[in-house]
Amino acid sequence: MNCFCKDDTMKALIEAKIMDPDGQLSRIDQLLDDYPEDARLHFLLGSNLIGTGRLIEGHGSLSRAVEIAPDFAIARFQLGLFQLTSGETDNALETFGRLDRLPDGHYLRRFVDGLRCLIRDDFPNAIDSLQQGIRINTENPPLNNDMRMLIDRCLPFMEQTLEDGEGSISETSLILKQFVDRRNMN
Repeated sequence: MNCFCKDDTMKALIEAKIMDPDGQLSRIDQLLDDYPEDARLHFLLGSNLIGTGRLIEGHGSLSRAVEIAPDFAIARFQLGLFQLTSGETDNALETFGRLDRLPDGHYLRRFVDGLRCLIRDDFPNAIDSLQQGIRINTENPPLNNDMRMLIDRCLPFMEQTLEDGEGSISETSLILKQFVDRRNMN
């Protein structure tokens, strides 16, 4: 038995989310019964669960996707981003570490560089790296929207930091909380 769902089935599943978002979770669960080792299905399930506010289950599904396929870059990035926005900075940095193997010009590398700068309250370099990633990311346009939201949240703090000459550790926490709140509203 093949352990991966067919690509055309995956494509149809993704397209069906637009037409019937409420039925998405049950369709993924049904496919996972047949393909329990397909990391893509675990990733989709995790993303959908997080989108519906079922954070603990979503975290588990994203973690399972990365466990099955450690080099599944987008799943690893999303797991790290989830960890970061949940206040698990050390776990996020560890999760992001494997993405350093990607080519230097890869959009996820740029996004991770930006998030690492954000953790250090280095807003100018965070914004620069996130913008670089957006410019080169043609593979995953919705992710660009998420990174633009982060940039929008960073700009006021960058301006304040430049005026005050210093930053506050809580600024990054505030930005990430605002990002999660706004992302969950969309």
